[in-house]
This record gives sequence, structure tokens and C-alpha cells, in this order.
Amino acid sequence: MKPLRLAFMGSPDFSVPALRALHEAGHEIVAVYAQPPKPAGRGQRETPCPVHRAALDLGLTVRTPARVKRDAAEHAAFAALDLDVAVVAAYGLILPRAMLDAPRRGCLNIHASLLPRWRGAGPIQAAILAGDSASGITIMQMEEGLDTGPMLLAEAAPITPRMTTPELHDALSAMGSRLILRALDEQPAPVPQPDEGVTYAPKLTKEDGRLDWTQPAAALDRRIRALTPWPGCFFLHGDEVVRVHEAEPAEGSGAPGTVLDAAPTIACGTGALRLTRLQRAGRAAMPAGDFLRGFALPVGAVLS
Repeated sequence: MKPLRLAFMGSPDFSVPALRALHEAGHEIVAVYAQPPKPAGRGQRETPCPVHRAALDLGLTVRTPARVKRDAAEHAAFAALDLDVAVVAAYGLILPRAMLDAPRRGCLNIHASLLPRWRGAGPIQAAILAGDSASGITIMQMEEGLDTGPMLLAEAAPITPRMTTPELHDALSAMGSRLILRALDEQPAPVPQPDEGVTYAPKLTKEDGRLDWTQPAAALDRRIRALTPWPGCFFLHGDEVVRVHEAEPAEGSGAPGTVLDAAPTIACGTGALRLTRLQRAGRAAMPAGDFLRGFALPVGAVLS
């Protein structure tokens, strides 16, 4: 494969394997675009995102514009890179037409779903939340619509019954790093996305993690597996916010939210959920048995 002159655009951990794969394959990565550093940790120190850190480790030039959509100077700087192609993986900023058209082969996106299912910001979590049996990676040619561009390559990955977002994330991240090399090498013909089966994965908020005990236990189990570690799932007991890191469906029934036993098992709209790993505010997550030594969830209490 002839080395290409390219830019890489990404921000989170998901994108790092693709950046490293492109570098190891010998492509000339003339610029890496990433989200600007953000305050993090107790000291709220400005912290570069994972792609930024990985690019510095590789000795690559990093650019961190706060916005690009209407910045003519950024458009001109991007065009001046004289790119064969740009590879985009969870960058986090919307690229305008001026940037999409600048590279000779356009911009290719590594999208973590089997398009057109789960266009949008949270496709990995959405697939688990919905109880999908499979997810995958689609390499697509970017256009101005939200993940609407034609597809170049796609590969499926199974979602096993107890799979979590971190597990699916890592599997798809590795798959994406492999498929983008194939797409650049093979230059497959673009195939328009079908009009049927379009779904959208909205951006998640912290409130999405609140557990609604009137929902079936199976749905709450999927929510915990999908939204851990972020935004995280929680319930209220009195004035306390309790985060739920792990749980599993269990036998039992009762008024939704009722603590059925000392496990603890909580009654849901249908069935029950056994909580196995919990966390109080300002404390470490721990197994339920250890958690309950310092926090009472009496049988018969009703959680909200």
C-alpha cells in the first residue's frame, strides 16, 4: 500500500488504536486534530484527551481548535495541508463542507455501528440499551448529514448477553483500526445507505442513568451494562445518591423499587434486579456485601 498523506481527527480512547495503526502502517500523518484540553481531576488541571496524548507520544503535530464549522482560517489551514485523505474517529466536532471536500479522497469516518442503525453520538450504548444481538463498524465517506454518507466497508460484531459498553467499545475500537487500513488500501466502491432501518443514538446525559424501577428488570440490566462507566446509573435512597456499577436479573416480584431481600434484590416493573456492585458519593465502588456494612437498605424500603 502506497503511504498516504493524511490528517487524523479523533478525541477519546476509542480512536487511539486507529491512530496507532495508521502510524505503524507508514502513512504520513501531517496533523492530528483533537478536542482541546479540558479541566479534570481534583485540581481541575487542563488535561489533553487520549488522542492528543497518543499523538504527542508518536511525535505528531496536534491541533486543538475549539470549533471549526464557521472558522474560515481553520478551513484554509486544513486545505493547506494538501491531504490525500482525512480519517475521522469520534472527533466530536462537525466538519463543514469546506473541510470535507479539501482532501483529494475526502474524509473517511470510523463509525461504531452497522449503519444506518444508530447514527449519532452514542451508538455503542444505544445498541446495548436496545438489546441488539450485534453491532459493528462501518467505514463511511463523510458528507454534511449526520452519518448519512455512503458506506465503504462494514463488519459485524456479536453482542453477547452480558456484554458491557467497555467490552463492546474495545472490540469495535480494534475492529475499526483494522478496517480503516483495508479501506485506504482497497478503495472499495461507495454504497449508499439504505433508506430503511435508520435509527438515531442521541447524546447521553447524566439523567439518562437514573434507574426507573417501573421498567422491566431486563431493561434496567441493559441500562446498567450500557451506561457504566458513563454517565453511570443511580437511584435515590433518602437524600443519598447510590451509583449502581453492576447488577443482574433475579427472581422476585413486588411494588417497583421495593427492597425484597438483603442481597439486595429490588422489585422492578417486571421481575427483579440483584445489585452486585454499588458506590456512595465520594467513596469507592465495592461489592454489595461490603457496601451494605456501612449503608442500610432494609428489606421493605422503597427506592426512588
